[in-house]
Amino acid sequence: MIRDELRELVQQALAAAQDAGDLPAFAAPDVSLEHPQRPEHGDFAANLPLRIQGMARMKALDVGEALRARVPAHPAVTEVRVAPPGFLNLYLDPGWVAGQARAIADTGEAWPPLDIGGGTKTQVEYVSANPTGPIHVGNGRGAAIGSTLANVLRATGHEVQEEYYINDAGSQVGVFARTLYARYEQLFGRDAEIPENGYPGEYMRDIAARIRDEHGDGFLRPEGEPPDPQLGDEGIRLMVEQIREDLAAMGVEYDRWFEERSLQREGGPYDHVLALLREQGHIVEREGAVWFASSQLGESKDNVLIRSDGVPTYFATDIAYHYDKFILRGFDRVIDVWGADHQGHVSRVKAGIAATGGDGDALDVLLYQLVTLKRSGAVVPLSKRAGEIVTLREVVDEVGRDAARFFFLLSSSGSAMDFDLELAKRETDENPVYYVQYAHARIAGVLRNADEQGLSAEGADPALLTHEAEQALIRKLLLLPEVLEEVVEELAPHRLPHYAQELAQSFHVFYTQCRVLGDDEALSRARLLLLEATRIALARTLGLMGISAPERM
Repeated sequence: MIRDELRELVQQALAAAQDAGDLPAFAAPDVSLEHPQRPEHGDFAANLPLRIQGMARMKALDVGEALRARVPAHPAVTEVRVAPPGFLNLYLDPGWVAGQARAIADTGEAWPPLDIGGGTKTQVEYVSANPTGPIHVGNGRGAAIGSTLANVLRATGHEVQEEYYINDAGSQVGVFARTLYARYEQLFGRDAEIPENGYPGEYMRDIAARIRDEHGDGFLRPEGEPPDPQLGDEGIRLMVEQIREDLAAMGVEYDRWFEERSLQREGGPYDHVLALLREQGHIVEREGAVWFASSQLGESKDNVLIRSDGVPTYFATDIAYHYDKFILRGFDRVIDVWGADHQGHVSRVKAGIAATGGDGDALDVLLYQLVTLKRSGAVVPLSKRAGEIVTLREVVDEVGRDAARFFFLLSSSGSAMDFDLELAKRETDENPVYYVQYAHARIAGVLRNADEQGLSAEGADPALLTHEAEQALIRKLLLLPEVLEEVVEELAPHRLPHYAQELAQSFHVFYTQCRVLGDDEALSRARLLLLEATRIALARTLGLMGISAPERM
């Protein structure tokens, strides 16, 4: 990555200036580079002179001059300038920039080759919605975020496993089973009422009907008797099956579906974790309940593990689940993608991990805010408990997989988002996913036309790519490695759709200003080379988001 190479140049300049006595000896901070907002200020800028002027006991501009004089020569750098109030600005050589079109095209579909992870064994767990109802639009946002993040991690040298945690135990599963039995009884003419806080959605009738069709009245018990536990299990199985299908429709596939019940089998992780916490003195019993003494580990309060009725809390099973992740399965890093309503759960899970022998800092929790679905300006209700539920599958079927994923990714996870159904379906430049995909399709069309004319990028001389629009497009291509690094380091997959739009815009400017298939064959070949490099970058970016790169539109 050129940014890393230039950062090292500045670091070498600092060391050389100190060795020569131009700057005093001191332990300097790491060098950081940014892209100036104005192109006349260069391609990269280091604010190091401002940061170290106090340690050097010199004016920032003088520090900058001392550094500028010691920056080693590099084929990518044509000039280094010092700018007020204390920046070191680096300018890329246009000839080197042009040559990067060849480097990208030669690398092909694997560009950019990055090994940020170094084989780090990483798990990404996302969605994991209770199997008590269909996947809704909010879950869809988590699905797009989690799967895209996993794609980028895998592409940057991480060993990734994607996992869905099935909450098939606990109180809500019991409510689901009782609701299902009431719907099942109704199919046989009984006047059964759904339980308090049950699930009134029409999907419960559909599941009950499927079970009746497959098993007849085999699960029917005398009135007043509790339902057969196997009925609830069958309902959960059917719900998980539907969840799998709905997520697959959005292009989401998991390496593992992990059942919560497996944690609670006799002698399993849950029993082991409780014993471990007792041995280490992290368990207290009061008010008839079992508590994790997390206040001893820096938490503001203790947390209940087992309620007074003997039922484990979600927190208890979460500790066992993360013990399974870190200790039993040996993940180096775990990324959980949760809804923002779980924010208060993060620190206590980290405390539980630390108390059971894991590294709480190796857990990253990416919290995402709610989705507001809109149609013609009106808000569409999304409540899972409401009779009218808008499922993720309905949205995907209406706007398509590509638009759904792109729109879910557009906003940073920490921001609430509006999902405009009408915009997502619009086939105009106003629709960002259409705009990006059209750029790829247009490139593919030009390459087809060139091929029909017997023209290709073979033997192209990238040194001919000197036009301002050509140079701007290549510079935009060179940003993709930085974007991927930011996605990994900041857990910020929203940077991909924004980069894709910027790249598409740079391409469209180039396409408007620079005729590709013209009378100058040498220039046409060079521009075809640039188109191929751009196609690779666009397809790569779309692919990492799980979005198709169409050849025709």
